[in-house]
Amino acid sequence: MGSEQRFDVTTLGETLLRLSVPAGVRLETARRLDLAPAGAEANVVAALARLRRRCAWVGGLPRNPLGRFAANHLRMAGVDLGRVVWTEGRMGLFFVELSGPPRPAQVLYDRTGSSAAGLGPREVDWDFLLDSRLLHLTGITPALSAACRELAAEAVRRARAAGVAVSFDVNYREKLWAAGEARATLEPLVREADLLFCSRPDAGRVFGLQGRPEQMADELRARTQADTVVLTLGEAGALALDGEGPRREEARPVRIVDRIGAGDALAAGVIHGWLENDLARGLRYGVTLAALALAQHGDMLVTSPGELDSLSKGSDPDVDR
Repeated sequence: MGSEQRFDVTTLGETLLRLSVPAGVRLETARRLDLAPAGAEANVVAALARLRRRCAWVGGLPRNPLGRFAANHLRMAGVDLGRVVWTEGRMGLFFVELSGPPRPAQVLYDRTGSSAAGLGPREVDWDFLLDSRLLHLTGITPALSAACRELAAEAVRRARAAGVAVSFDVNYREKLWAAGEARATLEPLVREADLLFCSRPDAGRVFGLQGRPEQMADELRARTQADTVVLTLGEAGALALDGEGPRREEARPVRIVDRIGAGDALAAGVIHGWLENDLARGLRYGVTLAALALAQHGDMLVTSPGELDSLSKGSDPDVDR
C-alpha cells in the first residue's frame, strides 16, 4: 500500500434483494411486492459514499438481472464495485412485513446457497480490499456459511497484519444462528476490532452482559482491542466509550416509516465522524442518520453532506424553503 489509501472505507459481505409488502399487509395475502437492494455492509458504505467518502464493496453477485440491479444501486450511491465476484449462482432474498405495535416488523429469509454465501478467501482481491483506512465487517457474514466464516476470520487477520483499522458490527441475527454459536465465532473477531458496534439486546443475547449501558460498554471494551465501543440503545439513542470516557447521544424525534436499516445508518454516521477523529460529532451524525433511515423506505439511506450537517445541528424539521 502507498502512503495514501485508495479508499476511506471498504467492506465485505452479502448484498440481497428486499421484497416488502405495504405497511399493514401480510405476505400471505399480498398482491404486490416492492423491490430494493439491502445488506448491512452495503447499507453502511452506500450511506458513506453519499457523504462523499471513498468506499468499496466486495462480495458475490449472480451474473443476471437481479445481481445487476443490486450493483446498479450501489454504483448510484457512489460505491466502487471494481472487485465484485460475479458468479452463476443465485441472489439472496428476504421478505419484509412492515407493521406497528403490537407486532414487530417480520423478516423471512431466502438466502441459502447465494452467490455471497459461497464466497471464500481465495476469491477476494485482498490488495484491493485492504487499500483502505478502515475495513468494516459485521457478524452477519460468518453466519451465512462455513466458507463465509473462514472469509471473515481471514479478513480480520489480513487487516491486522496490514495495519488497516477494523470496524465490526455484531449484528446478531437469531434466524441465521443460535446465540451460543454466534458467541463462539464472534468473540475472536471482535477481540481484533478497533471500532466495535453492538446493540444493547445483542450484548445480552450474545455476550451475556447485563447492567447499565455504561457498564455493558465498559465490559465490551475490556474484552476487545477496541479503542471505541458504540452501544446502540434504540429509542434511547446511543452510547460511545473510548479512552476519554463515555458519551451519550439521545435519539432524534422521528415519525417511523420503515424500521429496517437504522442501525447501519447509525454505524455510517459514527464512522463518518471517526474518520475525522471526532467521535462526539460521529455520534451526533449517527443518531441523525438513524432517524433519517427510519423516516425513509428501504434499507439504503439516501442523504447528502449538506442535509446531514443541517439536521445534526437541529435545523427546523418542518419545511426547508
